Amino acid sequence: MPRTLHRDALPALARGFSLLGAGGGGSPWLLELVQRDADQWPVSIHEVAELDPATPCLAVAYAGSTLLLAERVPGLAPFALGIRAIERWLGYPVPAVCSLEAAGMNGLAALPLAADRMFVDADLMGRALPDFDQLSITVDALPGLVVACPTGDGGVTLIDNARPDDLERMVRTAINCAGGWSGVVVGGFTVGDLAAHGILGTHARAQTLGAGYLAAKSSRIDSLAESIGATVIGSGRIAELQADRRDPQVVAIDVRVHDGDVIRIVSRSELLACLRNGRVEAAAPTIIVALDALSHQVLLVHELTVGRHIAVLSLPAPDWWLATEERRAHVTPHRWGLDGLEEHR
Repeated sequence: MPRTLHRDALPALARGFSLLGAGGGGSPWLLELVQRDADQWPVSIHEVAELDPATPCLAVAYAGSTLLLAERVPGLAPFALGIRAIERWLGYPVPAVCSLEAAGMNGLAALPLAADRMFVDADLMGRALPDFDQLSITVDALPGLVVACPTGDGGVTLIDNARPDDLERMVRTAINCAGGWSGVVVGGFTVGDLAAHGILGTHARAQTLGAGYLAAKSSRIDSLAESIGATVIGSGRIAELQADRRDPQVVAIDVRVHDGDVIRIVSRSELLACLRNGRVEAAAPTIIVALDALSHQVLLVHELTVGRHIAVLSLPAPDWWLATEERRAHVTPHRWGLDGLEEHR
């Protein structure tokens, strides 16, 4: 039986997706605000095992600059053009939908589609990740995938069976044509494919995380961490930000801890690694979370500024990424040329 998600679960879901964003993925606040008064509730959420494995499925997400979304707010049907293009290309309607990235703002992006499609509790990342060649179905080289990305003024780019590296480049080009963000749709896979090549239960995990966070938000950091199953790495004041000379998108964030220790967080669009006194305490795919030390607000990478007091936590990585070394290699810091940041396991 599907489980029923009611409107009052939205705050917990949003906070859980913020935690799974690992400092990236954008804030869910805009979509939370929009969906608070939407007509989609209640939402039925299906486990993969409940549905016929042959059921065709779509995955949707916003891609590009999440900051631009607050300036150019999405319309009421941001994925409609992409869905129509994919269904026209495939030649049949697609009755199921899942999240492409169940983290950050994209954790909430697919929920409105549950009004006329079966919503599946699975996604293709399990946490926030930046690139389309990091989708679980592209990492596992699932054949037959179709991707649609609106390019503005009613235009749509449709990519059929592209290589993962080419997919990343072509989608980014389409997003630039669209003005910096777009609603991307992926099709050509089934619910059965998700059983082997998807991350299952991420929405349920987000709801549990968010409920634990809200219940303990006013408690001490160690109590909050225990409530969400996180490990406390440390807390202190951000003393310095250093951009990497080789890749200006990579920033080292130095945090002075009260006992004299130094925490260094290595970030890109997400928090990729965290060291304490030079020892790697956590690294992607482990989920690194930065909280404001006073309000316990979940912080995005661009909110980590000099002088801010923060607490740094880690949450376990989705098991899917740890199942094989080949999968794990797609999400460790080494993927971005950042060596020496391997997590000790």
